[in-house]
Amino acid sequence: MHSKRERRGALSRAGWMVMGKGAGPSALHVCQFVVLFLCLFPAATLQCKILKCNSEFWASTSSSGPEEEFCTALRAYNSCVRRTARTCRGDLAYHSAQHGIEDLMSQHNCSKEGPTTQPRARTPPPPVQPPPDINAPSDRPEVCHYERSLPRNAAPPNYTHCGFFGDPHLRTFNDDFQTCKVEGAWPLIHNKYLSVQVTNTPVVPGSSATATRKLTIIFRNYQECVDQKMYHAETDELPAAFADGSKNGGYRHGANNLRVVEKVPGQHVEIQARYIGTTIVVRQVGRYLTFAVRMPEEVVNSVEDQDNQDLYLCLHGCPANQRIDFRTFRAHAAESQGLGRVRPGNPTHGFTYQSAMAKCKERLPIEDLYFQSCVFDLLSSGDINFTLAAYYAFEDVKMLHSNKDKYHLFERDTIFSSASEKWGFSFLILISLVVIQLWTDMRFICL
Repeated sequence: MHSKRERRGALSRAGWMVMGKGAGPSALHVCQFVVLFLCLFPAATLQCKILKCNSEFWASTSSSGPEEEFCTALRAYNSCVRRTARTCRGDLAYHSAQHGIEDLMSQHNCSKEGPTTQPRARTPPPPVQPPPDINAPSDRPEVCHYERSLPRNAAPPNYTHCGFFGDPHLRTFNDDFQTCKVEGAWPLIHNKYLSVQVTNTPVVPGSSATATRKLTIIFRNYQECVDQKMYHAETDELPAAFADGSKNGGYRHGANNLRVVEKVPGQHVEIQARYIGTTIVVRQVGRYLTFAVRMPEEVVNSVEDQDNQDLYLCLHGCPANQRIDFRTFRAHAAESQGLGRVRPGNPTHGFTYQSAMAKCKERLPIEDLYFQSCVFDLLSSGDINFTLAAYYAFEDVKMLHSNKDKYHLFERDTIFSSASEKWGFSFLILISLVVIQLWTDMRFICL
């Protein structure tokens, strides 16, 4: 058997990292990282079933046990991964799993030959008692309650909001509103405390518009407050608990500051992470999922590697080549219908521009970007449920956004933002050239 120091070195050489303060390379923590890495890897697809292998492995190793049991579970994991070879061979996550299994077998002296019984189902923990009133005195550490952990004279935290819904539409933490393609797996959030990934599929074959059918949230191990937890939702499976069956952050002092609350069974779940001042709302509307979050600006910006944050959609928006200009789409639809060019069965899928506007008006009377996104979704998919998706997305804004003056966003807001992004760098170059020219002229005059 290897010593703790030797295991740490092996992990380092393999390029692995266990997350969470003070976490050591125990079997449990390494397994958690394997699941975290593979769940968040953008190469994951709906055809590759690697996540099923991960969840079975996690279920069998989520608590400490004899080394022989861990090796048995690891061999079962290896067999499961090998069975996915046909559908996952071109997937980087599949190859990462293979290398990870080899590393774990080496670290724990596991033989490749031996029993490979299926991982035993984990016994759910005892029911969690309702959490006490958060305003009542308790012995939980102040660090486990975000607002109470702030210095006494500190300014109130600035809460920001990100939403992702529909075909899909993204409202970033900076209140930019975008419509995106982003087919496949994409990260919404990734910072020191949590990571969120969505998986999107086309709403209509051949269409560039997609919608969310899978959502994975990882809450990282944090001091004495919470254990690492994973929440995973899919179409027709919106659980009221974390992946390990628990409904809170573990059995530490501040565990109830992370909890899952089921608002409407199968339709609406809220995850409250008070230790980081964060509230997440996950809904299923029709066949697809929606996501909304309220998070302090300090937590939003607590990124580990600033250079690798460009693809995290809630922070920087969708890449330029993944954006859809639904204003142009809407103008073409209106023009075509005005000229009588639309025939039954064409891309409007049963809705004319006028009938789509009328249907969206029923739920969204103000013609802001939520209204416009509703019209876009009806014209591009014909799915009436997208009316509700836009409506609930706006209801989540009213619940989660800290500035009521910014509930509604209009086209002029995004046009100004896009122009600033496009011309900002050019303007800086122009100013720099003017300053250089003035400095040159001044030197010439002085000489």
